[in-house]
Amino acid sequence: MRVSVIGGGTITDEEAAVAEAVGRELAARGHAVVCGGRGGTMEAVCRGAKDEDGTTIGILPEATTSAANDYVDVPIATGLGHARNALVPLNGDAVIALSGGVGTLTEIGFAGIYDRPVVGLETHELSSLEDLAIEIETVETPAAAVEAVEAGLERRS
Repeated sequence: MRVSVIGGGTITDEEAAVAEAVGRELAARGHAVVCGGRGGTMEAVCRGAKDEDGTTIGILPEATTSAANDYVDVPIATGLGHARNALVPLNGDAVIALSGGVGTLTEIGFAGIYDRPVVGLETHELSSLEDLAIEIETVETPAAAVEAVEAGLERRS
């Protein structure tokens, strides 16, 4: 499956280590990574996936592919700026939300619109979103995040 991994464009070393571990875990299980294709979480998750010879897809805000990080296999130029945030969760079968800001929250919102399972790992406190019919399972480790998205898709099949 393809899993969209969302999170901040500017992150700490600790957050990068978590994103890399998520990328490695996804790739080790044969899943492709979909992300925004640039720096921060996006670069770290792609780097982790490439460590396990995984496939990475970057949906870029620019009109050219030149801004893609070095670990993106398939860069997709949109020319949409922040509006490309709608396309990141749309192109995954499930979403793993990591630490991030407002952009990450918009992607979580679009995941809800597109009825994608969402798993949170060190992300925003999202309990108030229950009223919006976005169910977010919170986990503690990268492996648990991947297991949760796999289980979420199995329940929907």
